[in-house]
Amino acid sequence: MKYSYYPGCTLKNKAKDLDAYARASALALGFELEEIEDWQCCGGVYPLGTDEIASKLSSVRALNEAKVKGQDLVTLCSACHHVIKRVNDDMKNVDDIRTRANNYMQLEEPYAGETEVLHFLEVLRDKVGFDKLKEKVVNPLKDKKIGAYYGCLLLRPGKVLGFDNPENPTIIEDFIRAIGATPVVYPYRNECCGGYISLKEKEMAKNMCDKIVDSAEGFGAEMLITACPLCMYNLNKSTEGKIPVVYFTELLAEALGVKEEVEI
Repeated sequence: MKYSYYPGCTLKNKAKDLDAYARASALALGFELEEIEDWQCCGGVYPLGTDEIASKLSSVRALNEAKVKGQDLVTLCSACHHVIKRVNDDMKNVDDIRTRANNYMQLEEPYAGETEVLHFLEVLRDKVGFDKLKEKVVNPLKDKKIGAYYGCLLLRPGKVLGFDNPENPTIIEDFIRAIGATPVVYPYRNECCGGYISLKEKEMAKNMCDKIVDSAEGFGAEMLITACPLCMYNLNKSTEGKIPVVYFTELLAEALGVKEEVEI
């Protein structure tokens, strides 16, 4: 199985490991991430202005390229997934945005939200299946107590993203079980880390991250996993001397026995 793949800017520099472990793990599980050509930055933030079109066009280009290839579009970065999924919803359901975007881009065939956007975790859950993933594990991560950190971008708005229950998600906990580890459920796993205020309000963001890490540690987590480069950056600045924070793809690659083959 082959999917169109939108890596996003951060996975080409600060989050190369998130990308590399995902690609290796995909091949081990029998599917391929085909990076789309000439992708552009998604903008990192979904534009809330109803008349804002220009900053949505890079997402539309990526979505349309996947449509032309007849493939679903897979993302990894939480921010990229959030932006592209919401733009796709606009193109499907908001006549004014769809008309103006298509007029600007002058595509051979208008784009109207036909592409299915999937996060890598959704591929594992809905396409591969966690039972099948469990069968592929050669190095089960036994005795590891892992807390899932969702953050806010993967889950909200729930009706548009459709990723999981925004108040009580389970997908990452199910992933943790599939790779042989023990999930730790703690109260702050879907609270914001303060990512978008981390430069302007450093102390406020640090306090938000401290609450997340202290909550996870207090409930027995020995490690946190995330899919978001911004969350990773923020949490790591608050975990010195506490618990490690890693990308979920790194543990996936380790469980599948391909981690050592990956060059970062």
